[in-house]
Amino acid sequence: MILKMNNKEINQRFRLFGKRGFILSLLLFYAFLLGSCKIYSFTGTTLSSDLQTITIQNFVMNTAGGPANLTLTFTEKLKEYYQRNTNLKLKPTGGDLFLEGSITGYELTPVAATASDKAALNRLTIRVEVRFVNSKSEDDSFEKEFSFYQDFPQEQTLAQVEGSLVPKILDQLVLNIFNDTAAQW
Repeated sequence: MILKMNNKEINQRFRLFGKRGFILSLLLFYAFLLGSCKIYSFTGTTLSSDLQTITIQNFVMNTAGGPANLTLTFTEKLKEYYQRNTNLKLKPTGGDLFLEGSITGYELTPVAATASDKAALNRLTIRVEVRFVNSKSEDDSFEKEFSFYQDFPQEQTLAQVEGSLVPKILDQLVLNIFNDTAAQW
């Protein structure tokens, strides 16, 4: 065993492999490492290389409630996420990919009732209807509703938590839309 070898025996074994063996081992290791990186995408996108542009129309508000700038904030988050995580260029019209939609729900509902029939938690849910068109592959196109929610204690009002909950919900909605369009998870 190598553990019972003295330094002289270890040096003799190293000479057998020599510098060439050591360099060959390093080259094989790096080749394996670099080959592995090409298989996986760090963003997880599965977009075809012939897709160059995306058009994201401003989303519209088709529900009551919510902050006045909700649709603008959501649209800008979508644009920013696609620009950061793909090589697609934003185009005002005629993009290879096309996204449009509306915010169809902004709902506050009580959840988790207590023994005294009061809500222990309230839930803020935002629903978004999305139409996605892939001009290069019509099979990937869809119309779909996405929704996400955040719960908060009933001791707090919506006005107190809206500023922190809405961005979290919108971020998750953007991620879900991105996964269904660009990553196709």
